[in-house]
Amino acid sequence: MSSDTFTHSRALIGRHLRHLTRTPQQLMSITLMPVVFVLVFGYLFGSAIDVPGGQKYQEYIMAGIFIQVVMSNLGLTALGVVGDLDNGLMDRFRSLPISRAAVLIGRTTNDLILVAWSFVLMSGIGFLIGWRVHNDFLSVLGGFGLLLLLGLATSWLGALLGLALRSAEAVNAIGAIIVMPMSFLSNAFIPLDGLPGWMQSVAEWNPVSAVVLACRKLFGNAGGSTGDSFPMQHPIPMALVLTVALLALVVPLTVRAYEKAASKK
Repeated sequence: MSSDTFTHSRALIGRHLRHLTRTPQQLMSITLMPVVFVLVFGYLFGSAIDVPGGQKYQEYIMAGIFIQVVMSNLGLTALGVVGDLDNGLMDRFRSLPISRAAVLIGRTTNDLILVAWSFVLMSGIGFLIGWRVHNDFLSVLGGFGLLLLLGLATSWLGALLGLALRSAEAVNAIGAIIVMPMSFLSNAFIPLDGLPGWMQSVAEWNPVSAVVLACRKLFGNAGGSTGDSFPMQHPIPMALVLTVALLALVVPLTVRAYEKAASKK
């Protein structure tokens, strides 16, 4: 990254954060949604689902709820990009001598900061309902680092969707098609043992399942049967490879999509 891109990105990140403080209703939704996730899943599902091995569902579920917020970041960024296109902000940026990449870095980094803030809130509420980590500090830090890396990848993917679709309605529809199956056809909220054979295989090879299990292992919350497939036996390296591969794919595609949009009058 050049020095100009770094300087421009930092300025744009600051702009997004200042704008957030002036729209408290947006900050409230970002604050309340993760808290509701933890309370609803922790208490409602916790009374109805048994985890193999006698593990507490409150400890089993937290990695899944973190992933749900990370996946929701795709729609947050996509809608933000669509809003910037609709209100003319992108046109103003195009008229300025700033790096094209900096505009996207500013948007995606701002949304990643919001995800990190959500993690802080969720961790506090999770602790109150019985979630505990059982590994050392570096392992736990690695778990959150992996989640933030995936959050960055989903944010860039959301920016790509926003630039390609240019419609809030289309973003909501396509985003749901991507997020819902990835989140719920995985081990994020339920153990995979009870699924039919073909569905269990699909869920085990779902990239989200690898990330969720990797985080559980890093938090010290993994327990019970995890499956015999390669991703379930090697979740941490699989999660890293898949997340980095997604970033390597979507970042250049997103920058190219923005450059094409900037060339249109």
